[in-house]
This record gives sequence, C-alpha cells and structure tokens, in this order.
Amino acid sequence: MNTAAYIIVTVLIASASYFGIKWLVRAFSRYRGTRIVTCPETGRPAVVEVNALHASLTSTVGPPDIRLENCWRWPVKEQCGQECLANLDVAPGECLVSGVLMRWYQGQNCCYCGKPFEELHWIDHRPALKSPEGFLKRWDAVLVENLSTVLDTHLPVCWNCYIAQSFRRDHPDLVVYRPWRNGIPGGVDDSSASRHL
Repeated sequence: MNTAAYIIVTVLIASASYFGIKWLVRAFSRYRGTRIVTCPETGRPAVVEVNALHASLTSTVGPPDIRLENCWRWPVKEQCGQECLANLDVAPGECLVSGVLMRWYQGQNCCYCGKPFEELHWIDHRPALKSPEGFLKRWDAVLVENLSTVLDTHLPVCWNCYIAQSFRRDHPDLVVYRPWRNGIPGGVDDSSASRHL
C-alpha cells in the first residue's frame, strides 16, 4: 500500500471513531440520571437509576435494552419484574428529577419577593425551598425519595431571597431593616425584608 491509502484509511477510521463515540455519549447522557417513576406494585412514586452504559451500548445494534441499576426499594424488592420501566419508554425526559423540579418551579413565584421563576440556573444560582416551619432548605438537603412530599408541602424560594434570608438569619446584627422604603409594608419577620438588604 502506498502512503495515500494509509492516510485515507486513517481518516476513515478516525472519523468513524469520532462519530461513534459522539453517538455513544449522547445515548449515555439520555439514560443517565436519577428518575422518578410510578411503582406498579405500590402505585407510589419510586426513585430509580437506569443502567445507562448498558442501554447506550445495546442501542448501537437495535432498540436499547433498558434495565435498572438502582431502585430505592432494593435490595428487598430487587427481584421485581421492573415493570416501572414502561414509564421510561413513554416519556424518558419527564421522569428525570431535574425535569420534575423544572416543571414544579415553572409558573410559580418566590414566596419572599413574589418574582416568577422564568429561567432556572441549576449550576450557579440554584433555587431553594421554605419548609412549613419557616426554615430555608437547599436541594442538596432533600432526599430524592422524599421529593414528592417536599414538593407538596414546601414553598419555592429564588436564589436571591435564599441568600438574603440566610444572611439575615446568620448575621441579624448586620442587617438594617427599613420598612418605609419603597412603600413596602412588613415587619421584622415579614417576607418583604429580603428586598431591603
């Protein structure tokens, strides 16, 4: 073989590898992540993780073989028939926990400032929650198996108000409260205080 043939074969192998790896990465990212499905046995929400590597590799030769890697009901119910996977076939993106949270915040207003949640920033400015007892809570403090209960009982808090209220709680001696500013009524514990910091 001459040099031109080697170059052509090398370019073909490199481009096939590039597109193959790119396709596998997309398939892997489609199935990875914690998901919430309805357990057919209990009829209640269950937290599951799909074996993303297996699903992406089997999707190269045909339809993906979707299997569970983890379920919050395991190891007690590990031998179940995994009928909950039917939910993932119908709407895989809507079962992701991040998708559930995005839909929950959409159309709601912050319980402190009243601003609507238009765009969520999960990397740098994560929204938070206010418990029924009035405590602020970050999402990393919420167990995924308690997610449906938390969404039913807690109120949404934007990142700005979470930071302001946390500062007010941690350093009350450094906060100057001015209720007469901008004609906004409120007391020391009222929700409008975060707007005056």
